[in-house]
Amino acid sequence: MPDIPAGLPIGPGWRTDVAHAPVVFPFDGSTVAQAPVGTVELAGEALAAGAAVRREVAALSSATRRAILLGVERELAAHAEQFVELLIAETGKTRADCTVEFSRTVFTWTATAEEVAHLHGETVPLDLQPSGEGMVGYWTRRPIGLVIGIAGFNGPVLLASHKIAPAIAAGCPVVCKPAPATPLTTLWLADIVRRVAVEHGAPAAMVQVVTGDAEVGRTLVTAPEVAAVSFTGSAAVGHRIARDAAPRKTLLELGSNAALVVDTDADLDRAVDAVLRGGFYFNGQACIAVQRVIVCEPVREDLLGRLTARIGELTTGDPRDPGTRIAPLIDESATRRVLDWIEQAERAGATIVHGGRAAGRSIEPTILLDVPEDQQAWCEEIFAPVVAVNSVPDLDAALATANRSRYGLHASVFTRSLATAFRAIDELEVGGVIVNEVPGFRSDVMPYGGVKDSGIGREGPRFAIEELTVTRMAVIRPQ
Repeated sequence: MPDIPAGLPIGPGWRTDVAHAPVVFPFDGSTVAQAPVGTVELAGEALAAGAAVRREVAALSSATRRAILLGVERELAAHAEQFVELLIAETGKTRADCTVEFSRTVFTWTATAEEVAHLHGETVPLDLQPSGEGMVGYWTRRPIGLVIGIAGFNGPVLLASHKIAPAIAAGCPVVCKPAPATPLTTLWLADIVRRVAVEHGAPAAMVQVVTGDAEVGRTLVTAPEVAAVSFTGSAAVGHRIARDAAPRKTLLELGSNAALVVDTDADLDRAVDAVLRGGFYFNGQACIAVQRVIVCEPVREDLLGRLTARIGELTTGDPRDPGTRIAPLIDESATRRVLDWIEQAERAGATIVHGGRAAGRSIEPTILLDVPEDQQAWCEEIFAPVVAVNSVPDLDAALATANRSRYGLHASVFTRSLATAFRAIDELEVGGVIVNEVPGFRSDVMPYGGVKDSGIGREGPRFAIEELTVTRMAVIRPQ
């Protein structure tokens, strides 16, 4: 464990008078550490402390905010190996996946720092109307106020950084609530941010962390002093947060069941490679992991043959082993749910081409074929190393099938036709269309978010910063 203060970072210091609960290693159930557990009362204290420093944080110069962000980036990079080990321990993800998560985390702080210089406003030609003749108008972006950031368990330090870094760049204090199963890397991150902030003359309370249950979360998102809530997690929880938080601004990055469309002219080897990479990273616990493969009928058998020939490459085992590709889900209840969904799909007529069973605490990499569209393994987010393959007559049917979902985060299409690529970009009802790559492709500088039940708002440094600011109009009539 890293050498960080005990307790929760609330106000200027750390509250040590808190209960603790074990964080367990999903692979074998062993205890990683005893983590602090927040309460409704501590959430209230964090809210008051964040509100108290709101004006001080808003007044930080652009240079100071940028220096804090770059200082955090340097400190994170200096502890890369330790962060990866801790990520493996609390998430159970493979070493390769945790390494990717942490490298993206470091980049997020760098990229966010560079966006501080691009936060600006514009002049407005008021004299387009007679009433504005002789007047000067311009708008600027100002911090929105106290931000609540709630992150999911599947990428704890990256998702926390997606909340905290843009808030700092925008000039907003932030209270972060990590998932109960994975609080450790977020607490370490908060310790780093607070120390760097103080070194640059900023208040430690600009970044706080409160752990705890759903009632703690509800306290945070419904508080009148909160200006914005940024949440990453399931659609059901996100919808509830949106209702509870109203009329505060909500940024919701929710679930999906990402589709990968394979047209008749696709490079099938590349498509199969994308399914293997995109369907099983993070143990399938990623909102843009490949879940639905929609293949045009003429190439169905060829695609399946290539896919089944390579599925054995996905080794299941200890996530600490560099060769492991599939490791356990976050907990036993998630594993039981997924196995139930697989069994239900099989009873409804689907065929298990590969896997479908538990392997110790893990689930074997699984391919389902011909899953009825009303089955949860097809229409809901399975969040597991499970891919469903259905065939359709042609591209028209493929795009229609992809859109026949309540979700709309990312989708991809494999084709050699530029016309097909642009048609998919125009017609797929998602926040991002990826051509000849995994739907999970994500650069941390692009706008990222979904439509329909996949959420509202956009992440990515530039876009998240803008989401956490409000425009302020200035109108001047010279005397």
